[in-house]
Amino acid sequence: MESVLDLLHHTVTSPWVYLVIIVVTAVDAFFPAVPGETVVITAGVFAAGGEPNIVAVIVTAALGALVGDHISYGIGRGGGAHRLARLPAESRRRTSSEWARRAVDRRGGMILMTSRYVPGGRTAVTLTMGAVRYPLRYFLLFDAFAAGTWGTYCALLGYFGGLAFERDPIKALLAGVALSLAVTGLVESVRWVRRRAHRRAVARR
Repeated sequence: MESVLDLLHHTVTSPWVYLVIIVVTAVDAFFPAVPGETVVITAGVFAAGGEPNIVAVIVTAALGALVGDHISYGIGRGGGAHRLARLPAESRRRTSSEWARRAVDRRGGMILMTSRYVPGGRTAVTLTMGAVRYPLRYFLLFDAFAAGTWGTYCALLGYFGGLAFERDPIKALLAGVALSLAVTGLVESVRWVRRRAHRRAVARR
């Protein structure tokens, strides 16, 4: 275990860690299997000991997330928009896409900012926003805020965990990841309850 911790410490305290954070968080935005949150939380844990710099961790995490979200948006805009346009007018998928377009038009910013905290959910939302051609300038504005708050949240989870478990970084990392999963579960539960209530309301009409 000591050798693993030493390797992790040398890796995270290397100047290259900032590039790693940017790349991983960017890829995570359009390929959710990559553990973006875990990497940022881990960097935050070790930042409590002085290296890496916590502000730099936050900035690079936010930058990577912003870049990745725009790649996902571009993928949706490039391929999804054409496929949606070719869907039959009365098809279920066309109806669903029109519903998504209306939902994004009404509260796209809130949907984008909330989904950033849900792995997989953020990818689906950014792809959809690209496919329905949500205005790029508004996407950039809301996504910059979402990426900034997400980067701060993940980095500080690890940072305060590192302060609380100063002599046991593994416990700090596990605590940070567990809290992140709990927040994700809470966000998903709220979304599920709201969707269920909406369906019930529609069914009563």
